[in-house]
Amino acid sequence: MLASRVVSSVVQRQVKYVTPVPPADAGGVVADVYAQAAEEMRLVTPPLLLHSPAPEALAAYWMLMREPLMTGGAVDRMAKEAVAAAVSVSTICPYCVDMHSAGMYADADADDAEAIVADRVENVADPRIRALAGWARNAHLPDAPVDLTLTAAERAELVGVVVSFHYLTRMVNVFLSSFLVPPRLTPAARRRVKHGIGRLLGRTLRESHPAGRSVSLLPPAELPADAGWAVGNEAVAQATARAYAALEAAGERALSPEVRAVVRRRLGRWRGEETGLSRQWCEDLVDHLSEPDRAAGRLALLTAFASYQVDEEVVAEFRRHHPGDRQLVEAVGWASLVAARQVGALHLPTDPRPAATPPAPHPAGG
Repeated sequence: MLASRVVSSVVQRQVKYVTPVPPADAGGVVADVYAQAAEEMRLVTPPLLLHSPAPEALAAYWMLMREPLMTGGAVDRMAKEAVAAAVSVSTICPYCVDMHSAGMYADADADDAEAIVADRVENVADPRIRALAGWARNAHLPDAPVDLTLTAAERAELVGVVVSFHYLTRMVNVFLSSFLVPPRLTPAARRRVKHGIGRLLGRTLRESHPAGRSVSLLPPAELPADAGWAVGNEAVAQATARAYAALEAAGERALSPEVRAVVRRRLGRWRGEETGLSRQWCEDLVDHLSEPDRAAGRLALLTAFASYQVDEEVVAEFRRHHPGDRQLVEAVGWASLVAARQVGALHLPTDPRPAATPPAPHPAGG
């Protein structure tokens, strides 16, 4: 019990800018999410804690992540961890790269995991992991060649993981420390740490949890057209529809129509490219807004397109006009989701781009 309290305290200190709801003090939907997570993951993790000031956003995140990633189905967990790690590389989220490459250590080849970390997917020895990680690494690029042919069930799970991690990595870049594994460690020491994390995670990664358990956390919603990739898995489809609706409502509460319009206009021109180190593009887009909306627009745009550039100054300026923890989580959550939704929409079943068939993903437990 004491060790559990110590771990929980350390985990809570990883969260920046907001005060998480401690598990002992949680009520309502926050307590319900924490209970599911503690049972299935053995810990209320930092990504859950950072969402906790906004209960609906917390439930939405848990549903988006749990249903495609953690339940048994058409694709095994190690393949999904490779997809999560590859997305984390593409969004420049070192914390998530560390976590999900360490997850691969539990059952996959460590050299393959580290090839993904180093952004050298072509060096992955396992052809199945290489195909899936290569696809996921470029899943946000509309003009990237499609190198997967997926069944409806596989598409729902794999695109679901891509969407959830395009969402999550943006949230993590804003609210958590940059690294899970200390960056100053030697490569050999990093591998030893990751092997240890992999051993700790191994049991939870190998378990298959019942599909749909999280869906009742949020009210029913209609699956939008841009989430048609989810139709092959009923639990993923319901979770996606409800989470999208909850995070859209969160954005309406936290951000003005003018700010949301600026972000959507920029999304309409986005081809998956990186913005570069300069933030001038962002300043140009918010220049016409009122002072409070400039601060909000700057936060939302950087979250959507360069989340690793959101710093204390950006957050402090937003909080000068919008001081509540809930509003900050909801604003960042909405901006993270609209970018993730656009990535998911590139992988609808009617995607007309040419496709070649790689080695088929193994079935769960295969």
